[in-house]
Amino acid sequence: MRNEGLGSWPARRARKTPHRTALIHGSATVTYGALHERTTRLAHALRTAGVRRGDRIAYLGPNHPAFLETLFAAGLLGAVFVPLNTRLAAPEIAYQLADSGAGVLLHSPAHAATAESVTGGHGRPGALGTTGVRTVVETGGDAYEELLAASSAEPLDEPVSPQDVCVIMYTSGTTGRPKGAMLTHGNLVWNAVNVLVDHDLLADETALVSAPLFHTGALNMLALPVLLKGGACVLAESFDPGGTLELVERHGVTSMFGVPTMFDRIARHPRWATADLSSLRLLNCGGAPVPTPLIAAYQERGLTFLQGYGMTEASPGTLFLDAEHGVTKAGSAGVPHFFTDVRVVRPDLTPAAAGETGEVLVRGPHVMAGYWGLPEETAAAFTDGWFRSGDAARVDADGYVTIVDRFTDMIISGGENIYPAEVEDALLAHPDVAECAVIGVPDEKWGETARAVVVAREGTAPDPAAVLASLTGRLAKYKIPRSLVLVDALPRTASGKLLKHALRARHGAR
Repeated sequence: MRNEGLGSWPARRARKTPHRTALIHGSATVTYGALHERTTRLAHALRTAGVRRGDRIAYLGPNHPAFLETLFAAGLLGAVFVPLNTRLAAPEIAYQLADSGAGVLLHSPAHAATAESVTGGHGRPGALGTTGVRTVVETGGDAYEELLAASSAEPLDEPVSPQDVCVIMYTSGTTGRPKGAMLTHGNLVWNAVNVLVDHDLLADETALVSAPLFHTGALNMLALPVLLKGGACVLAESFDPGGTLELVERHGVTSMFGVPTMFDRIARHPRWATADLSSLRLLNCGGAPVPTPLIAAYQERGLTFLQGYGMTEASPGTLFLDAEHGVTKAGSAGVPHFFTDVRVVRPDLTPAAAGETGEVLVRGPHVMAGYWGLPEETAAAFTDGWFRSGDAARVDADGYVTIVDRFTDMIISGGENIYPAEVEDALLAHPDVAECAVIGVPDEKWGETARAVVVAREGTAPDPAAVLASLTGRLAKYKIPRSLVLVDALPRTASGKLLKHALRARHGAR
């Protein structure tokens, strides 16, 4: 095969295990042979629609076989897959479609109205302007099946190299606009290899994919490695703690990925103590530090977490804490993945001493090619080939890395990244807001949530609830602060720089 990328995976797996189950969705199952055929037919349909090498194909919808079919079909054509976060507001989706230059949008039936609003249906200007999308395909229904049936199943062998961009995955930007991390086919392969080495995935793995595939954790730390190994992925369209327990029992689930909030909700479910969890072997938890009481709750059921630290720009696996050290090194993010190098450095980029706080730098074949259309931001993100995470960490005498803070102001709420700059930009559009700052505050359920600290424009008396309500429809729900505090002034240095640490000290309590 001339295709060395992800698009060739269904064909390569079909020639080895065509009759084995690849995907389970509701009562439907898709074998590897069927996944190969459906992916090929979709690729032909997209080519007929005018998709060529390097073109961007966006997908908007929950976990569904069509998501992975679209990813692999794009890879067959040498096109670039753009997964869209279904939790985003329509203007945010429109921005990512326009920024990526996506010419095709596939969407689930549940997101038809959003697709219509951002594209006008078929390339016409939508309510939010022209995005450049010229072809819109609704998946998951009769029309989609008819499209596949009418398309050729003849093999495609477009030359694709590991250096070609496979996915543009958007990550919130510190400047207020999301940035598209360009992940190559090689990036995703090497990340999957790291997972196979460090997580000990088996060929008979049955993985529950209930975290959203449009996030790097569910897609790259679970679904793709399992499919590379030849296991089965159970696709759940949304997370539900009771439903998770039922799916584990019904399918004999062996592995799953989630953020701490998800695992906490499972442990609090009434059926937690009696559910049959004997099939579970690997629990991969990421997105935020795992609380010690949560670790203990799962250990009481004979289950131990695999923990880690990563970032979209690294596809995402960077540090890994195995089950053996889950207790003795609790609180640590572990050591670098097998094919990953990590340094913790001082501001002058010399190595930080054991116990000294420094910035995390990462290098490896899984680190992104750069930010889409942003050469200056890309150059600023790298130093001598090392990606600068902006996260602060300490290394102990054994080489285990603990993430202690963020040099950036990012807030992690339930595994979702919130960048204050983006929220602050939206708040400043309100006529009664003169100045504002957004900080994270502790939250028992979500880890932390956003809080807005606002200085009112002179002569106004804004209602906090009304100001926050004005963000509805403009920002994803999870980005909208849960609380708003009115103050007379924001703390600043003599030069006018905002003192976020002083804000957190005064207004950062739960």
